[in-house]
Amino acid sequence: MELTRDVTGPATDTLSLTAAPTTDAALLAWVRGTAELTQPDEVVWCDGSPAEFERLTDLMVATGTLIRLDPVLRPNSFLARSAPTDVARVESRTFIASHRREDAGPTNNWREPGALREELHGVFAGSMRGRTMYVVPFSMGPVGGPISQLGVQVTDSPYAVVSMGVMTRMGAQALAAIEAGAPWVPAVHSVGFPLVDAIGRVRPDVPWPCNDLKYIAHFPESREIWSFGSGYGGNALLGKKCFALRIASAMGRQEGWLAEHMLLLKVTSPEQRVFHLAAAFPSACGKTNLAMLRPTIPGWQVETIGDDIAWMRPDPEGRLRAINPEAGFFGVAPGTGWATNPTAMEMLSENVIFTNVALTDDGDVWWEGMTEQAPQHLIDWQGRDWTPDSGRPAAHPNARFTVAASQCPSIADDIDDPAGVPVDAILFGGRRRSNVPLVTQAADWSAGVFLGASISSEQTAAAEGTVGELRHDPFAMLPFAGYDMADYFGHWLSMQDRLEELPLVFGVNWFRRGDDGRFLWPGFGENSRVLEWICRRVEGTAGAHETPLGLVPTADGLTLDGLDVPAADLEELFRVDPAAWSAELDRLETYFARFGDKLPAQIGRDVERVRAGLREQRWTAQRWLDWRVD
Repeated sequence: MELTRDVTGPATDTLSLTAAPTTDAALLAWVRGTAELTQPDEVVWCDGSPAEFERLTDLMVATGTLIRLDPVLRPNSFLARSAPTDVARVESRTFIASHRREDAGPTNNWREPGALREELHGVFAGSMRGRTMYVVPFSMGPVGGPISQLGVQVTDSPYAVVSMGVMTRMGAQALAAIEAGAPWVPAVHSVGFPLVDAIGRVRPDVPWPCNDLKYIAHFPESREIWSFGSGYGGNALLGKKCFALRIASAMGRQEGWLAEHMLLLKVTSPEQRVFHLAAAFPSACGKTNLAMLRPTIPGWQVETIGDDIAWMRPDPEGRLRAINPEAGFFGVAPGTGWATNPTAMEMLSENVIFTNVALTDDGDVWWEGMTEQAPQHLIDWQGRDWTPDSGRPAAHPNARFTVAASQCPSIADDIDDPAGVPVDAILFGGRRRSNVPLVTQAADWSAGVFLGASISSEQTAAAEGTVGELRHDPFAMLPFAGYDMADYFGHWLSMQDRLEELPLVFGVNWFRRGDDGRFLWPGFGENSRVLEWICRRVEGTAGAHETPLGLVPTADGLTLDGLDVPAADLEELFRVDPAAWSAELDRLETYFARFGDKLPAQIGRDVERVRAGLREQRWTAQRWLDWRVD
């Protein structure tokens, strides 16, 4: 029997708007207009309370969106399985709708704002029929802080609501700040799976509703976000990449600050000097592992401020200060294990939402890299039986965990400082099998900008594309810059005129391999040896040797005591092959050429600076192990 129902939709006054917990006219008008477009059955205003989290997780367990994990093995934790077509960012359907095409630049998908709005209104019309529309006020950063920003997301996904509750300062405090007159960014999200069609026919819900057609749309001038068709990750948690990077980067350009795809670390030396480091790596390149690093050298301490996004603004004294605008971690599970990141494993003991990992027979979770040996039987991320002989991963390579930052054992006490922390050094890196040394210091700020602009990395599973292919990813921001990348380079260069004290800039590469495919550097906790050299460079006590790419540690400047790395591997970690780097610069010049006349001239001068250094080759006369402090 075909079921039908009235699809005229309830009057908006019956959709909880008359009882809304705000009198802000602009917010009420926006919610009312969005409800009239999407036609939900109900509007619910979210307060971010534990009771709300419990109510929504109970609802999703009942509908099959979440599986409640064993309460003893993994208390208050859940597993979600997404649709196989909804597992990562969809860069091909991510749009920047600036007024002028040239403002989006050649690395973004530009759409004319008027035409895109017409398309969006077409797909959003009636998209929430039969569902609840949740109104989610949130703050990126501590509420009211000088670097923080506010937003409001409306969504028909309870999964997005509870995840936003973990990842942002969501709820009543953020709403109160909006009520007091603070500006906010509007963000509209729908999974695009209405339960009632335009003529009233009803269809059953599914555990992971989504739509094959997807839009992740950004309007930088009006500071709006519209996302349709996906319930996964940054496609649905609109405070994350959409707001915190694409919209915020455009805001930062206008207002003189930086919104970056960076982790934040607090490092304390044996002498109790505190350093703060920011580091940019493409997704799934070890940001979370570095953010939660446990040093292997005595006397050093590393604490976590953030693992993914940093907002950095000049303070009144001319220092660059940074906050982590997020309140949680949305980390890649595969590769995270007791051997690689024990801090994260302790953090994940309870109160976690896992997505697309495997389910054990006793009601716990597992993923590749979690333990040395896999269980003999699992239910994989698609709900199928799995054994070690199945010939496929048990967890999706981009499987995730969502957990509050407050649960991290290494969390720093200044994570909630609204003024942020002073940035002493900035690191850039990616996955490179060859060419890029273990660590290099840029000679000055413009050389540091060139270093960030020249990042290329092996493709990971965090986005569409062929895993393992090398792609240029300037500043690890290729998918996230909300405006023209050449203008972005120029904005970074301009920071030297805004700051009295510039952070030092470094490049790192933990992933260099030998001819036999082995990693040459052990990584993980041993990366503390590189951080030590960086911090000593900040304080001016560590030795360095000049190369065409920048400064590298002298052989006695890098602490190697107790480290079992063959001398030949150490040589290779710092080897700069002139022919290989000449080819690398050719590729960079080809890449930079796509930006045309908008590319800052300084970038071209830095290419020539490196070429000239490679031609001289004076630095190659000695082996790295022979380099000592004079």
